[in-house]
Amino acid sequence: MEEKTGILTELIYHNAENGYTVAVFRGEDETFTATGVLPDASAGRKFKLTGYPKEHPVYGKQFSFSEYTAEMPDTDEGIEMFLASGSLKGVGKKMAAAIVDAFGADTLRIIEEEPHRLTRINGIGPKKAADIHESFLEHRELAEITLYFKQFGISVSTVVKLYGIYGAAVVDAVNENPYRLADDVFGMGFKSADRIAMKMGHDANSVHRLKSGVLYLLSRGAGDGHTFLPKSLLLDRAAELLDAARDDIEERLFEMVFEGDIHIEELDGRQAVFLEAYFAAERSVCRDLIRLGGATPEPIRSDVDSLIAVTERMKDITLSENQKYAVRESLKSGLFVITGGPGTGKTTIINAIINIMKSSGLKTGIAAPTGRAAKRITETSGHEASTIHRMLEYYYSESEDAMRFGRTEENPLECDAVIIDESSMIDVLLMKGLLRAIPSGARLIIVGDADQLPPVGAGNVLRDMLESEIIRSVKLSEIFRQAAESLIVVNAHRINRGDYPACNEKGRDFFFLRRTSETHILETLKELCATRLPDYYADCDAVRDLQVLTPGRKGLLGCVNLNKELQAILNPPAPYKAEKTFGDRVFREGDKVMQIKNNYGLEWRRSEDSSIGEGIFNGDVGFVKGIDVENGNMTVVFDENRFVSYEFPQLEELDLAYAVTVHKSQGSEFPLILMPISWFPPALATRNLLYTAVTRGKRAAILVGIEHHLWGMINNTRTDERYSGLKARLTAFLPGGAAAGII
Repeated sequence: MEEKTGILTELIYHNAENGYTVAVFRGEDETFTATGVLPDASAGRKFKLTGYPKEHPVYGKQFSFSEYTAEMPDTDEGIEMFLASGSLKGVGKKMAAAIVDAFGADTLRIIEEEPHRLTRINGIGPKKAADIHESFLEHRELAEITLYFKQFGISVSTVVKLYGIYGAAVVDAVNENPYRLADDVFGMGFKSADRIAMKMGHDANSVHRLKSGVLYLLSRGAGDGHTFLPKSLLLDRAAELLDAARDDIEERLFEMVFEGDIHIEELDGRQAVFLEAYFAAERSVCRDLIRLGGATPEPIRSDVDSLIAVTERMKDITLSENQKYAVRESLKSGLFVITGGPGTGKTTIINAIINIMKSSGLKTGIAAPTGRAAKRITETSGHEASTIHRMLEYYYSESEDAMRFGRTEENPLECDAVIIDESSMIDVLLMKGLLRAIPSGARLIIVGDADQLPPVGAGNVLRDMLESEIIRSVKLSEIFRQAAESLIVVNAHRINRGDYPACNEKGRDFFFLRRTSETHILETLKELCATRLPDYYADCDAVRDLQVLTPGRKGLLGCVNLNKELQAILNPPAPYKAEKTFGDRVFREGDKVMQIKNNYGLEWRRSEDSSIGEGIFNGDVGFVKGIDVENGNMTVVFDENRFVSYEFPQLEELDLAYAVTVHKSQGSEFPLILMPISWFPPALATRNLLYTAVTRGKRAAILVGIEHHLWGMINNTRTDERYSGLKARLTAFLPGGAAAGII
């Protein structure tokens, strides 16, 4: 690490929200450009920066700093530069010059201690003088707060976020309860807050620590798919995490119930502990499923069988008896579920229902959990589909400082039927929002593949609905002739039955390349992506058409390492390609990237008509169009025509996507998929993960690896238990159930 000292002379880029700065500094012997987090970046101020020099391929030499100390300017020139920098409200270049001309080196003391004297300057009245005074105090205050928190290892960007929440009270707020950091700062968890609390001298058995630890474990459980944790398991985990007595933790649990943070109830013969949000969501989903299932929609006026026959003639299709049953029941039921694997005709049924509804003058809304899944529905059905969030008009509420659905019980969807595809991906929170917006009497038709991986979020909604046996449903099992010509479809069903797939048939679409080691597997994957597949498939674009899927993130064949290896051969560095290092990743122009969290407020623009929209979602894949290091942003294009500008700190929402986990690929379809087959943790190397991966391939699926590990995945029917109360709540409505006590 090196130190450089200089006066900030030119502010090239500054993000006021997180402090990221690109600026020019003048030292005693040199002028240099520096990049880093500098919340109080103001021209004229003197800074001591700690970091290291680096050579950018486009912008040349820069000094990347991670720490700094600051001094207020003490010369007329420096003070004028500081005032003119825009740091103080209402002060521009001319006014800055006038103030310094009047007060000289005493200017900053006058602003702080005698702001009324500023009214001597033409254009400054009492109100403006007060605004300048307040702005100066706030500016200095943030610098002092940043310096105070530095001793506890709290980063500058975190301080900026906290200051935006608490203002001048931030020091008292964090000192009183440092565990609020885990709640208020995105990306900071309990363990980081706990380290800071210990540095601050807080008691390891403090009430704040024990409660925060419990909330952390329940939140982590939700991240693993659980809507609740059994009380005994939660107490065991909390005692280990916090090194505290179970009795002390249990006492805190009852306080948290009283405070409304958690809920405890008897469920399936055990005490279940919920975060309040998941308890409320689960009860809401149960009530609305029963409500919709018990409602009678307005009947189709024409004979349904006649309408099915007309649709078959119009679309030149022949529905099986099971498919016709699915169409009939969907049209006459308030709630109906259609499940089945690939090639069983789910899309055909959806199209038939839409056509019958349309010919009957009834409005149908179609949606899926992800943008890619919705796009695929639009392409295969010819009917416009959207994400569930867009259908529900998700928006940011400034008054509540939270995201909300525009379509609710008070403002329901104006549809006679709602069709939801890829429903295995829907977690309990999203299902709550969806069901609330569907009025009684409308038809809800839920379509999905229950054998795929469960949702990333908490809950197991589709499987719970089916296993409760209270929701009307049909399972499609017949593979139709055209689909049966694809070994991808045939092998998906073979894998699902526990059979070995048929591989390497000439002219077919499913291949298994046997290799003996992870190193050999990696080299084969690289060779396939770089030359063999682009050479074999003449129209194959190695970056856009090939997708490597892998069970996990870690290890030689995890997506982190695979992305580095594949980026190096598919999009190597070049003098004409700008790039940006962010954490352990390097983003380069031309890279394939994936959004890894939902951002409903992120603005995008279409190139052809300059239309504007909002929302980029977890799993959306795009390509890096440009990187502007000078202005601190990167442009990514999604769906070929939606352009999004990411400020550099927002790059935490993106990851390279040459290789992605199978979980991240759900709802997507790719021309060619490749998958390494080797040892992965048993929780990942499962039959349903392999089944899900194979069904992502459209044109070809290529497995590369060790044969006995392929057999191991097929034989591993392990599905980690998801703690979910929805099935129990639904079955309580069966004859003899105690529904009133559980919802």
